[in-house]
Amino acid sequence: MFRDLGAAIVDADEATHAVYAPGTPGFDAIVEEFGKEFVRDGQVDRARLGDLVFRDPGALERLNAIVHPLVRQWMADRTVEAAGRGAEIVIQDVPLLFENSLEGLYSSVVLVYVPPQVQLQRLVEGRGLPRARAEAIMASQMPIDEKRPRAQHVVDNSGAREETRRQVEQVWARVRSL
Repeated sequence: MFRDLGAAIVDADEATHAVYAPGTPGFDAIVEEFGKEFVRDGQVDRARLGDLVFRDPGALERLNAIVHPLVRQWMADRTVEAAGRGAEIVIQDVPLLFENSLEGLYSSVVLVYVPPQVQLQRLVEGRGLPRARAEAIMASQMPIDEKRPRAQHVVDNSGAREETRRQVEQVWARVRSL
């Protein structure tokens, strides 16, 4: 919705996919750290790696040490490119912003959230994740009640699309006035 209003969007999930791509330093470092058994059909087997890191905090730390710096660099590069193309406002979509204490890097933080029961439903039905995996992902994230006071703007994405759009337009107007 912010893109429709004119923002350039730099997406951390897209960055992560780029970092995991075969032939990249990220791919090579992941294979070196975790082994070829985490490669399937020439790609990082994200499901298998995900199963490991959600069970083993040490493995998660090792993966994050590889991936996070590369994702941050990819996002910084895309942000510079967007600004070079004349973007007035660049939004970085960072799902684990608060969990990684990155909110201080931004001039303004917008939290878009849904209540936990809606998040679980969307992960299971929308993304096709097994319920246990979805619950593990949610358990690894900071609760919304802890995130909310750390954001300058909050959008509740659990209602009708029109209501979410109304909230986004209000946030957009405030951010543009800064």
